[in-house]
Amino acid sequence: MTKETLYYDGACPLCAREMKHLAKLKRESLDLVDIHGLEITDEMPSKENLLLNLHLKRGEEWVVGADANVAAWQHTRFGALWAWLRWPVIKQIVDPVYAFWAKRRYEGLYGDLPAKSDITDTQTAE
Repeated sequence: MTKETLYYDGACPLCAREMKHLAKLKRESLDLVDIHGLEITDEMPSKENLLLNLHLKRGEEWVVGADANVAAWQHTRFGALWAWLRWPVIKQIVDPVYAFWAKRRYEGLYGDLPAKSDITDTQTAE
């Protein structure tokens, strides 16, 4: 499996708890990076985008939101248990629920979402 990097919000208690659990189970093929200790480069999404949704870097591709979460768990022995969340019918339910939760989580920690024009990832503020 190719080396991938998951960027997460370490200031989010739920996120930090999940990453602590994931860190114990993951293989060497996944790096976990807290956004708050990161220097953002031009090749990366903005810090606001990174804070709004989970982001997983796979080669040159950015995987975002629930897709990033499921992709990260593929680096554990429990990956198959998460794969069903990407089945087409289930994905149609999971993605809006994740987007709603991510928006509320961001607003609870940081206040209002950035303007839509500042959000460039596949999942946008609604």
